[in-house]
Amino acid sequence: MKTFKTLSSTILFLFAVFTMSAQSKVAHINSQALISEMPKVKEAQAQLEKLQKTYATEIEATMKEYQTKLQTYSADAQNQTEVTNQARQKELAGMEQNIQLYQQTAQQDIQKKQAELLKPLVEKAKAAIQKVAKAQGFDYVIDATEGGSLILAGGKDLMAEVKVELGF
Repeated sequence: MKTFKTLSSTILFLFAVFTMSAQSKVAHINSQALISEMPKVKEAQAQLEKLQKTYATEIEATMKEYQTKLQTYSADAQNQTEVTNQARQKELAGMEQNIQLYQQTAQQDIQKKQAELLKPLVEKAKAAIQKVAKAQGFDYVIDATEGGSLILAGGKDLMAEVKVELGF
């Protein structure tokens, strides 16, 4: 682990020295802020909210039905046979399981729809960032979003030279 940290530090140092000597042009952008302000993203979010509300309404209706049956069965349990009460418990357990399964399916469907709607918009934003960066002569564009990454790397890649230095 210590060797890896030392190696990483050395590579970062070499990269910094090289970029300083090569006078690379570096820019930054908060891609998350950019994407969140795109009009099409706002439309996609509205569609997702509508879908979430639809699922929430359906789940709420099913939960009310479950609660009603639970109260009815509980109030009437003393007047029923053991077999009837067991059948009712099975029915309620099945309803509860179906509700949980439906909630999971709904969540997965919402996530799938979100990815489907946002992926082309994220790609469009990335392409626009690259186009503007190249037009203005930037070698690197760093994503200023917290935990961001490199969006465009038009500068020299040091991989081959560092491998030679390391002997492989």
